[in-house]
Order: sequence, then C-alpha cells, then structure tokens
Amino acid sequence: MATVEAGTDAVGSAVQKAGSYRWVIVGLLFAATAINYVDRQMIGVLKPTLQAELGWSESDFAGIVFWFQAAYAVGYIGFGRIVDRVGARIGYSVAFIIWTAAHMMHGAVHTVTQFALARVALGLGESGNFPAGIKAVTEWFPAKERAFAVGLFNAGANVGAIITPLVVPALTLAYGWRTAFVVTGAVSVIWLVAWFAIYRRPREQKRVSAAELAWIESDPADPSVPLPWSQLVRVRETWAYALGKFCIDPIWWFFLFWLPGYLGTRYHLDLKTFGPPLVAIYVLSDVGSIAGGWASSRMMKAGKTVNYARKMTMLICAFAVTPIFFAQSYDNLWVAVLVIGIATAAHQAFSANLYTLPSDLFPRAAVGSVVGIGGTVGAVGGMIFSLYVGQILERIGSYTPIFIVAGSAYFVALAIVHMLSPRLAPVTEAA
Repeated sequence: MATVEAGTDAVGSAVQKAGSYRWVIVGLLFAATAINYVDRQMIGVLKPTLQAELGWSESDFAGIVFWFQAAYAVGYIGFGRIVDRVGARIGYSVAFIIWTAAHMMHGAVHTVTQFALARVALGLGESGNFPAGIKAVTEWFPAKERAFAVGLFNAGANVGAIITPLVVPALTLAYGWRTAFVVTGAVSVIWLVAWFAIYRRPREQKRVSAAELAWIESDPADPSVPLPWSQLVRVRETWAYALGKFCIDPIWWFFLFWLPGYLGTRYHLDLKTFGPPLVAIYVLSDVGSIAGGWASSRMMKAGKTVNYARKMTMLICAFAVTPIFFAQSYDNLWVAVLVIGIATAAHQAFSANLYTLPSDLFPRAAVGSVVGIGGTVGAVGGMIFSLYVGQILERIGSYTPIFIVAGSAYFVALAIVHMLSPRLAPVTEAA
C-alpha cells in the first residue's frame, strides 16, 4: 500500500514538471458552461422587459420556465446515455449545436406558446452540458482531482450569470431584445470550433506527456461497458445522487430565473440598474464553486476519506445558506445581496461535491448515465418548484415562503445522501 502511494506521489510530482494539459480541457468546459448559462439566464434578466412588452403574468413566466425544465428533464437522461455511448467530444458537440440554434430562435418568437416551444428546444440542448462535462472530467482526471475540476468548470455557470446582466441589457437597450438573442448565439459558435480542434481522449491527444497520462490513469481500471438503466435504478447510490439533485436544483433555477424580478420588485431596480447587484451575487457564487471543490479535495489530500470530505463540505454549505430565510426582511439592498450571494456560493460549493459523487461511486462507463438520471430527477423538482413559485407570487405576493424552502433544501439533500449511501462506497456491480 505504501509502495502504491509513493508511486502515485512520484507520478504527481512528475506531472507538475511535465505539464498539465488536462486543465486546458477544464478551460473548454468552463467556457461552454458560461455560454450555457448566458443562454439560459437571458430570459430571467429580460423578465421585466418581456412582461411589460408581451403582457406576461407570473403564471405565464412560471409556465415558460416549467416547459424548459420539462425538456431539460427528458434531455438530461437522454444525453447521459448518449455521452456514455459516443463519448464527450461528439455528445457535447450535438448538445451545443441544438441549444445554440434554439437560443437564436428566441429572437423570432412573439407569443407565450412560441416562447415555451423555443425554451423546450433550448432545454433539450442545454441538458447535455453537465453529462458531457462530467464525462470529460472522468476521462481526463483521477478521482483525487475530480471535485476541484468539476468545481472549476461549474464556476463557468456563475461567469455566465455575471456576463448576462452586463452584456444583455446593453444589447437590449441599443438594439432590442430580439437582436440580443441572435448576437449572443452567433458569437458562441467560436467555442464549437475550438472544441472540435482540441478535445480528444487523453491517449488520443498528442500534447499529453507520458507522465501526465500516467497520472490521469492512476486510478484502478474499471469496466468499460455501460451499465443498463435497469441495473442503475436499482442501486441506492443512484438515488442518493438523484434525490440530492431533486432537492437542490430547484433552488438554483429559482435564483437564475426569478432573482432579477425579485430585485426589481423588492428594491425597484430595472434593466439599467440591477446589473451590479447580480454581478456581485454571481461573483460570490463563482468563489463558492471553486472553494467547494477545493475544500473536499484538500481534505482528501490531508488523509480524510471521500465520505468525510464530501459530506463535511456539504454540511458546512447547508449551514451557510440558512440566513436566506430572512432575505425578504432586509431593507438594505447590499445586505440582501451579501446574504443571497453567500447562499448561491454555498449552493455551488454543495453542487460541486454532489456532482462528483457519480464519478466517486460508479465505473467511468456509467457516469454519464447516472448524471443523466440525477439531472432528470433534479429538473422534475425544478418543474414542481417553478409552479409553486408562480402560485405563491400571484396569490401571496411574498418571497418569504420561497426563501424558507430554499434555506432548508440542502439539509434535506445531505440527509438523503447519507441515508442512502452512508459510506460512499464505490459500486462494484449493480444489483
């Protein structure tokens, strides 16, 4: 055992000298995730504008979000299987093409129904982002680095959320919201060219040194044949991940799609003024995403088990969210921004560790499928929560019940993960 650890340390030292091409892959995943979130969040940033111009009610907006999430649920499980079959390179490319075309379609729609149809197409394409991204991380990183790598590329979500309120209002005020959809979609095609040119599996990429390849492949070999869903759904660890997603994904959807409207209603901000508060919130989210992956990886390098490192990090994050219970009562805008920003940072840190569980627990060939199942279950939770938010806002007009649910969800998620997988032991074979 000591010999193996010494050998692994030697390989790691050699990698530092030989180069780290795998981090270029993380850069591509980071950029794609940022684009994904620009495209996803634009409807939230433009919510007040679209409601005023097209006469949407809160229920209309909730319905549009609902259908996006329904398509996302279907697409997530489909893309999870696709990337296990064809790999990250082709799977990611297909997803990107679908969602970019759908995003640009938004510039040509007029009615609530047409918007819902455009969001359905967008949801189908965007659902491929995380199954393909986590599959790529699994192909390119050993277990000890995966949480940090996932945290880094997941931070692209926050960068996308930062870019959106900075760029989209300016485009909208200058050229109109329809042009904003077309221009942002057209520019993002540059990423697809870079992805095709750069991405290969580690053994197929000539720029990867022998030392780095040895580090990437330093984990024990596992089966290469994808496990069927009929086996995966009978494994408790699949549901530990999926039900965790069911609890926390709806909260992130809420932050993305309703936060601009909340700032407008509570603090009287508009398209010209809610940019800085949103940027501050998502900068904090970015820090949380990276810190969450770093924290658990650091604990593991210090000798803690995967079980301890992942769950302790998630527990700390769950406590960090709780001040959001009182978000509605803060009269000072920047106090509210700080509280909400810490909550979104904690979400991203929690999510970075939850996202890593499939690669901790399952063979590489099953990771995409498990991520797909979890994403689908999470999107179903988002659908239910979207309808809840729409009804609460129309009937009560207060965000307080919503924030109470948001502040509680992470404890419930962690409790479910612990009950279903108390040791986070790797699944050797599906029952």
